[in-house]
Amino acid sequence: MPELRRMLPSSNALFVFDAAARNGSFTAAAAELNVTQPAVSRMLGQFEEHLGVRLFDRKAGRAVLTEEGELLYRRVLDGFRSIETGLIEIERRRKGTETVTLSVSSAFTTHWLMPRIDKLQRRFPSVDLRFQLISGALRGAVENVDLGMRFRDRDEPHSDGTLVMKEVMLPVCSPGYMSEAEPAQGNTIIRLVDTPGDWAADYPHFLTKRRGPAKMLSFTDYAVVVQAALLGQGIALGWLTVTSHWLLTGALVPASNTLATTSRICEFLPPRNRPMRPVAAEIRDWIIEQMRTEIAKIDREHPRLGLMAACY
Repeated sequence: MPELRRMLPSSNALFVFDAAARNGSFTAAAAELNVTQPAVSRMLGQFEEHLGVRLFDRKAGRAVLTEEGELLYRRVLDGFRSIETGLIEIERRRKGTETVTLSVSSAFTTHWLMPRIDKLQRRFPSVDLRFQLISGALRGAVENVDLGMRFRDRDEPHSDGTLVMKEVMLPVCSPGYMSEAEPAQGNTIIRLVDTPGDWAADYPHFLTKRRGPAKMLSFTDYAVVVQAALLGQGIALGWLTVTSHWLLTGALVPASNTLATTSRICEFLPPRNRPMRPVAAEIRDWIIEQMRTEIAKIDREHPRLGLMAACY
């Protein structure tokens, strides 16, 4: 940080710059900071002189950021938000509450976590949960959160992650869709747009016994794929990390006795840019234990699938 101190005329310069950039006006910034407009103008003039660039174009009472000003403002905004988050977290800890942010898929949150969120909150009563939701494939760095669920190939370098389960999928549908089968009709295949190829071609015989030409429903959000299957709209390829709850309750049933497995594994990763907090590790372990218990129960109900052996 010594280099940052050298590059700033004073620490107040960033607060004044932020207020002026946000308000687009030196006068409005002065009112927010409870100082005079000339004081704001003088501080920002000194800041610009110190940096050797113009940060604002002064136009008819407005303060418009220059290209250099925009660049700096984006960084200042990110920094201030991070500091604010830290201060809020300290305040909540002082009051006995911690915030834990999870980076997970919208599908996992909707179809696995939400049905047991009350159970999670009872287990961790002093934790406020926040979510960074990903609607498509689970990819990207785990940063500025406490815990992230991601998939990786087993041949890739070790990631310091904790195994949730291997990547295992199973065609699923609602009991209603299964019982209303008309042999002359074709199945409706509900697919995720990001899924490579035509997965249904690997399953020439579904348990629905429908033999007609298949129809397709495609969605970009896997949460919607699973919801469509729950509503009896067709057969979806069910990732066990998302659909295990519905298989256990019977809201979804296997549409095939054959599993699909890959070389990938599902992991919980620690944040790349800060240490893992103990409470986040406890939540991680609780989720993994709950899921393993659930898979074991489904395995007992559908022994032909061999779920436990495939998932672990």
